Amino acid sequence: MEAETFEAGANDTADLLALMRSFYTEEEYPFDEARTERALRAMLANPFFGAVWVFRLDGRAVGYLVVTHGYSLEFGGRDAFVDELYTIPEMRGRGLGTRALRIAEEHCHREGISALHLEVERENPRARALYERSGYKAHDRYLMTRWF
Repeated sequence: MEAETFEAGANDTADLLALMRSFYTEEEYPFDEARTERALRAMLANPFFGAVWVFRLDGRAVGYLVVTHGYSLEFGGRDAFVDELYTIPEMRGRGLGTRALRIAEEHCHREGISALHLEVERENPRARALYERSGYKAHDRYLMTRWF
């Protein structure tokens, strides 16, 4: 059976937070649930920020995709970022990541977005291979962040 894709709404918050907690734990990212929930709720309430999709199999949340919107002179105007893409381990290798990227790309075309970016851990060859097969190119740059 194939997972179904739904654009997420406020009623999906608890399931999304559970998936995010799993993703952040797996990747050893810090997870501040209150902060994450505030950001997620703001995004779900305002499409200006981007869009969120949840993947469900028999009603169970098994993955999610977050695309955030931005603007870049270098990339010719509106751009977007695959901020998060996660599937539970038992759903990997079933084409859900490829489908998620198509959803993100279709969203960008509808929204008049000229470039879609993503980041991947260097130690994740499986994800890198998926992105490369889907036409994403690596830049010889470092993503640097300053938190406020």
